[in-house]
Amino acid sequence: MALRLYDTKTAQLRDFQPIKPGQVSLYYCGATVQGRPHVGHVRSAVAFDLLIRWLEASGHDVLSVRNVTDIDDKILEKSQASYAEGFEPTADYPAEEPWFALAYRFEQAFHEAYDALGVRRPRYEPRATGHITEMFALIQRLIEAGHAYRAADDSGDVYFDVRSWPKYGELTRQSVDDMQDAPDADPRGKRDSRDFALWKGHKDGDPETASWDSPWGRGRPGWHLECSAMSTKYLGETFDIHGGGLDLRFPHHENELAQSAAAGDGFANFWLHNGMVTYEGEKMSKSIGNTISPEEMLQQARPKAVRYFLGQAHYRSQLDYKPGALQEAEAAVERIESFISRALPESFSLVPQQHIPEGFRAAMDDDLNVPAALAVLHETVRAGNTAIDAGDKSAAEQRGLEAATMMSILGLLDVPEPDLSSGPAASALETLVQAQLDKRAEAKSAKDFGTADAIRDQLNAAGVVIEDTPQGASWSLKGDA
Repeated sequence: MALRLYDTKTAQLRDFQPIKPGQVSLYYCGATVQGRPHVGHVRSAVAFDLLIRWLEASGHDVLSVRNVTDIDDKILEKSQASYAEGFEPTADYPAEEPWFALAYRFEQAFHEAYDALGVRRPRYEPRATGHITEMFALIQRLIEAGHAYRAADDSGDVYFDVRSWPKYGELTRQSVDDMQDAPDADPRGKRDSRDFALWKGHKDGDPETASWDSPWGRGRPGWHLECSAMSTKYLGETFDIHGGGLDLRFPHHENELAQSAAAGDGFANFWLHNGMVTYEGEKMSKSIGNTISPEEMLQQARPKAVRYFLGQAHYRSQLDYKPGALQEAEAAVERIESFISRALPESFSLVPQQHIPEGFRAAMDDDLNVPAALAVLHETVRAGNTAIDAGDKSAAEQRGLEAATMMSILGLLDVPEPDLSSGPAASALETLVQAQLDKRAEAKSAKDFGTADAIRDQLNAAGVVIEDTPQGASWSLKGDA
């Protein structure tokens, strides 16, 4: 079965064939670094990390690009607020912080969240502010082609003329007349209220550092323009996949497609969009108070369990968080880890193409159907435990290699364990491990060796090594000297 992906533009599953055999070019929208990452950001990053890992496991070399939007209205607004009289500083928004310092600080926060969940860095991660020259060139192409114009007023704005491009709306399958007005700048300078800004003229009150000299006057780029310029710089005029969250389909991706196609670029062959995250069926909202941040998730469960939770639903579907969800994910991960530790030696090597079960391959080739792939993984674990109980070492080892391979492809072997060597975390770990050792000692006294062994295996799967001595059991973390 060939890999099939759901293309948002055509609204159908399509066989995926890369432009260059064996090579995949992929661009997915990264962060606008105006604040700390929310759970929707990390869910999207995990989804596309899974796609990249599967493409690589299928034999492709993946050229991946994820942008950083480091100049934006909201970044400037939040920076400028820190200079206002009566502003109350917080840890996230200290007083008098330049916009570029704010953007860089939050860019690092995104990297920390991605790294904690085993989301690998893309091949390239360009910043918008580093590609102003490419944006000038794209605007000039659009003006010369009759699809962009300078505003009628003296604002210095340059707009894309949506009426000039008959295909505008093709990504979301809607007509121009049914669309909402674009929110850019002063509508008096536009020919049509739906026209969107390619270049925003410098305005009184904006920091001088947040503008660049251009053929149309001093100013800064529009949001949509940035991604078109960066994606084609690194991937070429036509590339395989463009992705992002479902909330970006309109207007962001619609506008990207229109301006790139109108400039003469083939742009993306496939458009992929991941679903949103909800809280017990409701949209997350700070005003309602039903939100959970990546930091809060990582306080409740190991990073490996958080990644498992964020990746367990089909990427196009809604992912619903509810209290207890992370504990369920933790239990699922522990079952898998416990089996692998029983079936395989501590040091083992994987040859993915030899150890991918056909059911897992079929599921992942079916539009990255992770729920079905996880079902194969858990069935493999059950079969492996049965083989261990039956004394079939060969079958158990084979199932162990298959389980470890699937875990690797899902990115669950690459998630770093938190540092528990000192501080409150170390104290909590000491308490929890000792409680398990006490239960194990009680089971051994009662000659319940099955329970004692199960506790040992669970601790070992979690990275805790038990050593029985005449003075009692002692423990250490794997890798400690």
